[in-house]
Amino acid sequence: MKRTIDFTSDPHIGVFARTFEEFAVVPPTASEEFTAAIAEALDVDVVKTTIQGSSIIGSLLAGNSNGMVTSSLVTDDELAVLREYGEVMTLDTSMNAAGNVILANDTFAGVHPEMPIDETEEIGTFLGVPVRRLTFGGIKTVGMAAVATNCGVFIHPRSSDTEIERLDGCAGGLQIGTGTVNMGTGLVGTGVLANSKGYIAGIRTTGFELGRIEEVFGFLE
Repeated sequence: MKRTIDFTSDPHIGVFARTFEEFAVVPPTASEEFTAAIAEALDVDVVKTTIQGSSIIGSLLAGNSNGMVTSSLVTDDELAVLREYGEVMTLDTSMNAAGNVILANDTFAGVHPEMPIDETEEIGTFLGVPVRRLTFGGIKTVGMAAVATNCGVFIHPRSSDTEIERLDGCAGGLQIGTGTVNMGTGLVGTGVLANSKGYIAGIRTTGFELGRIEEVFGFLE
């Protein structure tokens, strides 16, 4: 089984795809190799669509088993595709790159610390989980500074003790660990796709980094 892959020679696979427990969303330009690798590694159906006409699905889509959150600029046709797989909430403020500003699993949601209060509360209600403003390593785009599954939360290596404590307070006892991807990139959300069944990382991710990912998400044998 593949553990690393690229998206059209780009190792930042988390920018181009978003994975959930039962399905993953990728752009129409995704190769059959990329699609098949995700389907096998994460045991999911793979959905192909753009969002806002763009291929950066991972930056524009977030959510959990209860629903998906995306930009209000999503088209009707794109919404129709997503709604075949679950409920969809759209963000109406300028902070609408949902995949960048929201980190979510079935236990909690973390959001950009400058997310408006009303929208923060709406996200928590829609996803059915407690929501908290978070940063990792001082980075506000929590969806790219961390990856959350229902088994663990993998975060930026420079995350402070205070940031980890804030996450621990809402993560429901899940394993929390720091690490890097793609030969030292701290923005782990740009280089890892994962759910409770498996993971796949960017092509430049080293064996040591893969081991850390497996440890945090509970895949070590």
